[in-house]
Amino acid sequence: MPATESLREKINELTAAPAAKKGRRKKKTVEPAPRSGKDWTDAERRGLAQAQAAGLGLYDIVVKIDPLCTMPIAARQLIQNAIQEIGQVLVVRPDAKSAAASRQVEFIFASLQTKEQIAAKCHIPTIAGDVNVTLIQAASPTKASTSVSARSAPVKEAASPSATASDIQDSRAQSSTIPISVQPEPAEVQAPAPEPSLAQASLENILRVEAGRIDNVLNLVGELIIGKSMLQQALSEFGQRYPREPLRGKFADAMAFQARVLNDLQRSVMKIRMVPVDQLFRRFPRIVRDVARQCGREVDLELSGQETDLDKGILDAIAEPLTHLVRNAVSHGIEPAEQRRSQGKPPRGKIRLNAYHQGNQVVVEVSDDGHGIDAQKIRSKAIDLGMLTSEEAARLSEAETLDLIFRPGFSTAEQVTEVSGRGVGMDVVQSVIQRLKATIHVETRVGQGTTFRLKLPLTLAIIKALMFWVEQRLYAIPLNAVSQIARTFESEVHQVDNYEVLQLRNQVLPLLRLGRPPAADADRKALKLFILVITVGERKYGLAVDALEGEEELVIKALDDQTFSTDLVNGASIIGDGKVVLILNLPAVVEHVARTRPEAAGLTSCGILLNHADRARLALSAAGGHA
Repeated sequence: MPATESLREKINELTAAPAAKKGRRKKKTVEPAPRSGKDWTDAERRGLAQAQAAGLGLYDIVVKIDPLCTMPIAARQLIQNAIQEIGQVLVVRPDAKSAAASRQVEFIFASLQTKEQIAAKCHIPTIAGDVNVTLIQAASPTKASTSVSARSAPVKEAASPSATASDIQDSRAQSSTIPISVQPEPAEVQAPAPEPSLAQASLENILRVEAGRIDNVLNLVGELIIGKSMLQQALSEFGQRYPREPLRGKFADAMAFQARVLNDLQRSVMKIRMVPVDQLFRRFPRIVRDVARQCGREVDLELSGQETDLDKGILDAIAEPLTHLVRNAVSHGIEPAEQRRSQGKPPRGKIRLNAYHQGNQVVVEVSDDGHGIDAQKIRSKAIDLGMLTSEEAARLSEAETLDLIFRPGFSTAEQVTEVSGRGVGMDVVQSVIQRLKATIHVETRVGQGTTFRLKLPLTLAIIKALMFWVEQRLYAIPLNAVSQIARTFESEVHQVDNYEVLQLRNQVLPLLRLGRPPAADADRKALKLFILVITVGERKYGLAVDALEGEEELVIKALDDQTFSTDLVNGASIIGDGKVVLILNLPAVVEHVARTRPEAAGLTSCGILLNHADRARLALSAAGGHA
């Protein structure tokens, strides 16, 4: 272990105080300062030595408790919890039971962060007053990086049963110390710091918890978020009623602190639910090998991004769709070896599975270097199956043509086998993706290959949403689906082939009108529209709404089939003032508009969110107008 004499001399020099004057004041000596190390326990001294050996910076932190704080002991704990996120608390003084504990708290702290970062972490509104951070010993980056490698290496070795057994025996023999370095210097060979004891400690720190218990905690976090919205609503009403009340500032500070802690709690719980996609990817080498043997293909599988984290519920839900996409890539995408040789390709095909983060989404890609998807062949097969007429097929774009492969019963296989040809699978993939509020996009080039790109949300429980009004009812959509918000006039809306379109900033957008259309005798130049430009798949649409409510964090509550028989709504939530907001399923809305397009000339699809009573009133008013 590194020598500590120089550090102790520096600590004593910094904390040296003039001798106390003789007399009665000599009896009023306070407890020693933490930096002196005089009253440290053995555990605290061992913690200091380990932090030194790990190359961490040592700091003395003195935080004055706000005199107006009504719970100083709780404030002391909150400050300690805040700084523990960026380092290790070695010593805390004064004792919680002493009188001085209500005025200030002092820490000896080990971290790789700077003084400014530590001080910023200590500043908590209405709790912390003055904060003073003093550097005792600077961090040693070389030792710190060596320590990190030492902490990561034994965990991987623990995967081997034989290594684990020997590690445990060695750690029992020398369990009194914690290892710091993988390769100690010759002078430190006899230091009791064997590497395996850290592996044992890591294994002992792992808890196996049922997923249902974590879900219960996440549900409680969701209720807290609803409670936060209620408090914010009450605070807003309080500010409007008593604009000059001095307590408004204190309430606002307390709310800001509560919101920050709640956000940290939410992120912590979500991290517990996150698992690496490697848990799913590791099953595919065998699947590819078996399917390739059945189909007579030569295929290599390439995996990347296995360390990408995803919510366990979503990972379990995409297991079947991803399996079908991989099986399809082998049976439909990769050509036989002879055909690949004739085309100048290597005889062994390649399938790639990749996962990565993109904003607040996780993207999973399944790609192959096969013959790709022929759009003309898709149209011809759809006509043969009676899904389309020749005229309808001729009007389809390439993207709309590729969407046909997700229709139930559609298959391009010439014969039915155990692997393909039954026309089931891709429609299941589409339904699962829509249920997860995710999207799937197909990119293909004939002769070069195909890529299926799945964009998945990080979680299904809590979302950032944009709320709006349609026909005096409150709705919400995920905020990440909204690219921009605009105002326009009804006169800017045009009709093309029974579709309403809108030209906005040099792009033409299909318009989705959720409410009723404007009256026939209304002045279209005077009527304004709120337009939400949304992205569904790889296409953009304009969503026409009546008014905007704002953005808010919503906790999604599932709705049973008896409550809602439509697929246009994903779930519901409750906001601060008690209103219920319905969360729309955007892919289903787009599909509904395309499916219900009227055939008669001059008519357009509108009123998607109108209920039966609204439609009846609209029909009566239209009949009265014609009369």
